Amino acid sequence: MAMGQNKSRMVRNEIPYFIWTTRRDVLDCRFLSKDQMINHYARAGSFTTKVGLCLNLRNLPWFDEADADSFFPRCYRLGAEDDKKAFIEDFWLTAARNVLKLVVKSEWKSYSIQAEEEEASGDKQPEKQDGKPGMVSSEFVDEALRACEEHLSNLAHMDIDKDLEAPMYLSPEGWSLFLQHYYQVVHEGAELRHIDTQVRRCEDILQQLRTVVPQMDMEGDRNIWIVKPGAKSRGRGIMCMDHLEEMLKLVDGNPMMMKDGKWVVQKYIERPLLIFGTKFDLRQWFLVTDWNPLTVWFYRDSYIRFSTQPFSLENLDNSVHLCNNSIQKHLENSCHRHPLLPSDNMWSSQKFQAHLRDMGAPNAWATVIVPGMKAAVIHALQTSQDTVQGRKASFELYGADFVFGEDFQPWLIEINASPTMAPSTAVTARLCAGVQADTLRVVIDRRLDRNCDTGAFELIYKQPPVEVPQYVGIRLLVEGSAIKKPLAMCHRRTGVRPALPHLLTQQGSGEGKDLGTLTHRSAPRKAAGDRSLGHTEKPDSTATTSAPGKGKKGKAKSATALVRPNLPKWDPSSTGMGCIFTMTFASGDRQPHPLNRLPLSLKNPQALGKTISPKYPRGPRQFLPALQAPPNRLDLPPPTAPPKNHW
Repeated sequence: MAMGQNKSRMVRNEIPYFIWTTRRDVLDCRFLSKDQMINHYARAGSFTTKVGLCLNLRNLPWFDEADADSFFPRCYRLGAEDDKKAFIEDFWLTAARNVLKLVVKSEWKSYSIQAEEEEASGDKQPEKQDGKPGMVSSEFVDEALRACEEHLSNLAHMDIDKDLEAPMYLSPEGWSLFLQHYYQVVHEGAELRHIDTQVRRCEDILQQLRTVVPQMDMEGDRNIWIVKPGAKSRGRGIMCMDHLEEMLKLVDGNPMMMKDGKWVVQKYIERPLLIFGTKFDLRQWFLVTDWNPLTVWFYRDSYIRFSTQPFSLENLDNSVHLCNNSIQKHLENSCHRHPLLPSDNMWSSQKFQAHLRDMGAPNAWATVIVPGMKAAVIHALQTSQDTVQGRKASFELYGADFVFGEDFQPWLIEINASPTMAPSTAVTARLCAGVQADTLRVVIDRRLDRNCDTGAFELIYKQPPVEVPQYVGIRLLVEGSAIKKPLAMCHRRTGVRPALPHLLTQQGSGEGKDLGTLTHRSAPRKAAGDRSLGHTEKPDSTATTSAPGKGKKGKAKSATALVRPNLPKWDPSSTGMGCIFTMTFASGDRQPHPLNRLPLSLKNPQALGKTISPKYPRGPRQFLPALQAPPNRLDLPPPTAPPKNHW
């Protein structure tokens, strides 16, 4: 210990150029120089947390021609209302599919032709039969068939013309009663009555469902799901459940679960590949050395972890279904396990391959398992490429957990950042040391020699570099404001104070944002006793510019136009409306408005009177088109260039 402290003192003032830490929050990558290498990427939670992986894999069709349901079990966030509703509907439909599977499996008693004829004659008495203990009517099978048929039509988009408010075949109350019968059959051992014609229909619909539901073969018939805390590891807080009401009660009764929304529910693989009747999973390492271009290295060696208890779907205890070493190491191996299973509950991938050869599947590893794991890893990284901060001179080693179906198909369960390197068994003591040494070969030796030995790492993916355009500060967000009742006066303004503030008694609610945009202010309303002029002649327009003079450096200049009709004479008793338009110029060039200019003097009421409009259209929506009309429509003379000494 003293020697280690002395070495620490010797290097405490030195700048480290290679940093390997198990805690990603101890250093901020923004304060590292370009030649300092670290073994973490920032914002990697988009695929290393359960909720992040659940959300990001939904975007896979945008990145690649693949379906996440073919390698990632269905997953929902229980704290999000939309996901919660989608999960409830998924649970219902899964139960309906399971009823069809139970009928086809012929594990339940088939009734004779006489029973079929009795039911066809109408002597069904469903309520009485449903009330019998241990018996469920064949009408229950008809409900499952109709629900699956409706689901098939929805998947085939045959409901495109269906009213959005049209209810499903079964209402929520109907589904609740359906689940009660389903629980009686699956969990309480009730006998499921069915007839021969139903068996044929079940077979046909299941065949159609397999073409559109990739997870049909792995989901079994008991409707088991796993509830997981979204950001925890090592199996903490995970529960296996098979009753919808219990899972919803768990969410509704936990305000923290609703608050952070990080709890997820994922479909449990009910038909996993077993070794001597025991469940296992596989820990696979992979290394990311760059995010643009995305560069992925796959480790050749891996290890599998066994459960301490024999596999059973009737026992939902974590000791049976969770293979995490952090959980199983605290449990004793069951005396009912096969004697060929290892006492430390771990095999290397080489031992696993030998077992596959012994069970008659020598090519499963090379043709199904490894290609499937590589594809799943690449797809998970593709969907997270836009969220991870891909700092150069960084790398990270990840650990992916896979469970295999009976057909050897790999299913990605989760991806772990900072996977444990503890030598917990003889298998991990050898493999963890090897993967760390080979990681150094890839990230250090290969920087100097591209042909160096990379150990058991294989480069499996390197995409072409993606050109990222420089940020030019363009905001694509469109913001709006509430529509207000138009005032009696035309009213609009800019941020530049007009030349005649005493005429603008009302202030606008907003400012013109774009330079050079015409905006206006309204003139004050006349006294209540005044009346409007009833002129109907075509209005004319004149303009005036703002007071001359140099503005301060860096400030925008303004030009003000006063639009009026061409009245013959001033009538003090008239009531009308005048609108002052202001244009701002960011360049500082002093240019008048293209409309004609008219000197305006407050001491001359006759000139001011000429700005009053008879029965002018109310509001800017009717006024602006008239202003923007061609000059010949407004009877204006063509604009003339101002004299050079105008300003």
